[in-house]
Amino acid sequence: MRLKDKVAIVTGGSRGIGFATVETFLREGATVILCASSQSSADKAVAQIKEKNPDAPVSGICPNLSSLESVREAFGKVIEQFGHVDILVNNAGVSESTPFANYTEETFDKVMELNVKGVFNATRAIIDHMAERGSGVILSTSSMVSKYGQPAGMAYPTSKFAVNGITLSLAREYGPKGIRVNAVAPGIIETDMMKAVPKDVIEPMIAQVPLRRLGQPQDIANAFLFLASDEASYITGMVLHVDGLARS
Repeated sequence: MRLKDKVAIVTGGSRGIGFATVETFLREGATVILCASSQSSADKAVAQIKEKNPDAPVSGICPNLSSLESVREAFGKVIEQFGHVDILVNNAGVSESTPFANYTEETFDKVMELNVKGVFNATRAIIDHMAERGSGVILSTSSMVSKYGQPAGMAYPTSKFAVNGITLSLAREYGPKGIRVNAVAPGIIETDMMKAVPKDVIEPMIAQVPLRRLGQPQDIANAFLFLASDEASYITGMVLHVDGLARS
């Protein structure tokens, strides 16, 4: 088991990529605390896991990721209960597709509040603990659009470009303290949201992918697992693109 005796916190862990990551970490021996937007969502996700594995060491919390105080309080309780946190996965986020001409400050701020400030708050709330222990892994969900942009909804690629900047900067700053900081940039992933997109929209997107398929949440969870494990002990400051695209 690659994460035996590790304690991991996964934000946005109640569905999609986050939920797949929680399940994968559990299979690999970790104790996992999943964060959701509400306690009911967290409890539902935990119940879904325990239905298949009643003894799974998983629990759910719902800190307000836009509030550093709320996150610090929630993560502090996790540390108090388990003694340590080894891995943080910053997966919570919101997408956006508003044309720029229709943008408001509120639209822009909503995306940045969760996708950037949420990553900052969660990371800030745990990194001192990791530094004191001299070890830790911080992972974040970026996106392929942080490199390529998208036709509308500019706040989303902007926020993911910021996630890349956080990743690269903290990798340099906290590497000497034994903390590895990486990100995974998914491509087009078959989540519940993507399943609602019409077939005539999806098929041209798939045609541009050399592998000729959408990615699965498990594809991203596998990347997080690798980066969280000791197999990636000499990797930091990496934005790993998992998008099925060929590039030089």
